[in-house]
Amino acid sequence: MGNLHLEVVTPEKVMVSQEVEIVVAPGSLGEFGVLEGHVPFLTGIMPGEVRYTSGGQTEHLAVTSGFTEVSDNKVSVLVDAAEKAQDIDTERARRAMERAQERLAKDRGTEDIDFARAETALKRAIMRIKVAEKTI
Repeated sequence: MGNLHLEVVTPEKVMVSQEVEIVVAPGSLGEFGVLEGHVPFLTGIMPGEVRYTSGGQTEHLAVTSGFTEVSDNKVSVLVDAAEKAQDIDTERARRAMERAQERLAKDRGTEDIDFARAETALKRAIMRIKVAEKTI
């Protein structure tokens, strides 16, 4: 199997920059995979899990929304935030999930709660927990 160059970049730093065999990511139209020689394309990234394999080892990243460009055996993933599975604090993620669930359980007429933001926080916390559990 051939190689691709994967870069996962956030506004703060380059999370990943290495040669990989395959990349699987959550695109705006569903999950997609990229191998060497893939046709060039550009797509949105949805919050979820990016997986990649290098040297027989599969790594997992939790990512938020962004974009991916595939061109010339290079996969560039530009997202607002990304965390490697082993770096996710699952207790913190569980607390965030509980806070979001508490907010969403309140009456929709409550003026001081941004329900869309609480739903986004809940989805992100659940996704972070699922990705972190991949390393257990």
